[in-house]
Amino acid sequence: MTAGVVPALTARVRAAVHPAADRCGCGTDTTVLADRPDGTVVRHADTVAKAHAPGTDPDELAARMAVAAHPALTGVLLPPLGAGAVDLHGRLVTFWPYGTPVDPDTPEAAPWEDAATLLARLHRTPAAALPPGLPPMRGPAKAARAVARLRAAGPHPAAAPVLRAWSVLPAWARGEAPMPHRPMLCHGDLHLGQLVRAPAGEWLLIDIDDVGWGEPAWDLARPAAWFACGLLPPDEWTRFLAAYQKADGPAVPADADPWPALDIPARALSVQTAALAIAKAAEAGRPLDEVEQAVIDACDRMAAHPPELPAGPSK
Repeated sequence: MTAGVVPALTARVRAAVHPAADRCGCGTDTTVLADRPDGTVVRHADTVAKAHAPGTDPDELAARMAVAAHPALTGVLLPPLGAGAVDLHGRLVTFWPYGTPVDPDTPEAAPWEDAATLLARLHRTPAAALPPGLPPMRGPAKAARAVARLRAAGPHPAAAPVLRAWSVLPAWARGEAPMPHRPMLCHGDLHLGQLVRAPAGEWLLIDIDDVGWGEPAWDLARPAAWFACGLLPPDEWTRFLAAYQKADGPAVPADADPWPALDIPARALSVQTAALAIAKAAEAGRPLDEVEQAVIDACDRMAAHPPELPAGPSK
């Protein structure tokens, strides 16, 4: 189904760029930026079209788009082109301005401080300033889906420690219960691939599919987990955390140990990463690589030391 969406999405984005023309006259190629079951993204000129995952709830997507377009999030979230989604072969399609992504080949230039500052601003957005109807942040639900995919992949020698680490997490972190603290506006799937540089030069957050009310520490959990697994250098983690604290981010205390707040979300993201790694390796019939094994080893250590403190905002 994904392959069939690409040509139709290509035609749709070209029509969006050239609404009054029978054919493209700008000489710009259409580029497929992503083509996965959970989202297909194509670019033509300065416009990006995204076909969201099959089964995406139209009301929830509309609420998330309204947040991205809201003046309270100007300079934080990339705003959409247009207020609504269109149907394309049963998939909801939205349109966005193109932004330059983070260059994966220059990790030393990764905008950790910008990402942290944007997150702090996102988390501090008052609920009263936003349109109603925003659903919960989908981070725990995505972690639960990753574990379900691991189980569906069949027996694997590396699965046991990952499932043990999952079993000792509280119900809210497994998507089985409401989050225990006052919810804040969250991105839900933060990593450097979710930042783009706008034409004016500022960095903005993209991909609103998981945006919603939830535990803000979840948005810090992926870099925290990478740091704990030895995959993110300490200086980069320190830059990210310090910038978040400097921007008055509410997920962690400004002048105390952040790990009581980060522990459970970081564990959950480690399990999610390890579960997906094993499932993909099993589906491809290949061995685990060194990075994947490092995350699985971290899950083994976590399972032996269950969390003692709940995660939550400290202010």
